[in-house]
Amino acid sequence: MFKKAFLLVAAVTMVVSSFAGTALAYSSTNWMGSVKDSVSLAALSIPGTHDSGALYEPISGTAKTQELTIAQQLSIGVRYLDIRTRHYKDAFPIHHGAVYQNQNFDDVLNAVISFLNANPSETVIMSVKEEHTPADNTRSYEETFNWYVNKNRDKWLLTDRIPTLGEARGKIVLLRRFGAAQLPKGINATSWQENTTFTIQNAAALKVQDYYKVTDRNKKWTDIQSMYNEASTSNPSRLYINFTSGYSPGLFGIPNIRAISNEINPKVSQFFSASTKGRFGISVMDFITSDHASKIIATNF
Repeated sequence: MFKKAFLLVAAVTMVVSSFAGTALAYSSTNWMGSVKDSVSLAALSIPGTHDSGALYEPISGTAKTQELTIAQQLSIGVRYLDIRTRHYKDAFPIHHGAVYQNQNFDDVLNAVISFLNANPSETVIMSVKEEHTPADNTRSYEETFNWYVNKNRDKWLLTDRIPTLGEARGKIVLLRRFGAAQLPKGINATSWQENTTFTIQNAAALKVQDYYKVTDRNKKWTDIQSMYNEASTSNPSRLYINFTSGYSPGLFGIPNIRAISNEINPKVSQFFSASTKGRFGISVMDFITSDHASKIIATNF
């Protein structure tokens, strides 16, 4: 049943592109192909996922944030991935906190690069962050990252500014949440703040809403809407990253991730059912579906 439903997302929709100016066909796998090369990534509405590789958890509600694999996320139109890697034995296993997610950075990169090779009109913005505690390493986190990059150097765009789509097609655009001595190495987001809304200004201008320890659900939704409204009316050179994800802290601090996504995700769908055209930045979601992604994508056209 799931497989049949998933295959339906490949259906092609005819649109009139506000960026291209002509009637173009696009699908969830190649929607960026209908956008002009000259358009900045900051000027788009982009579906994204929070803790993109987190599909497993020891206790319900505590670590899993997605139902779809990385490959499936890309197929439904996701173009922002939030990748959390532990530095362990000079390699990058994928973690959500202390929980190993039964895959490694090579698995993520193989899925992304295979997708981009098959869909060269697309790009993937990849946030990379160190997660959990490092152990048994003989080199720095940056050196291990470089080792992965050098396997497929031509597939990475490591510019420190926000590129145009033409510059980024067929490549992974790095959003760097780890320290680096060798610069430039991606869009610098190392001054990321915890559990709040903040701006970053260096070679790239960013504004991020990441209120994740949600003690007030009305505030969470207000923060999300405020970011959408600001993105739709502000200077298009600033990249807006709007986390719709979060968790409700429970007894003894045990998180409940589903409690937030179950309430917020329907509101995101309602928002994009009403706001069908405009620039809304990156929506970073837990448990994204093809319905969420298609509504966000459609606002570009």
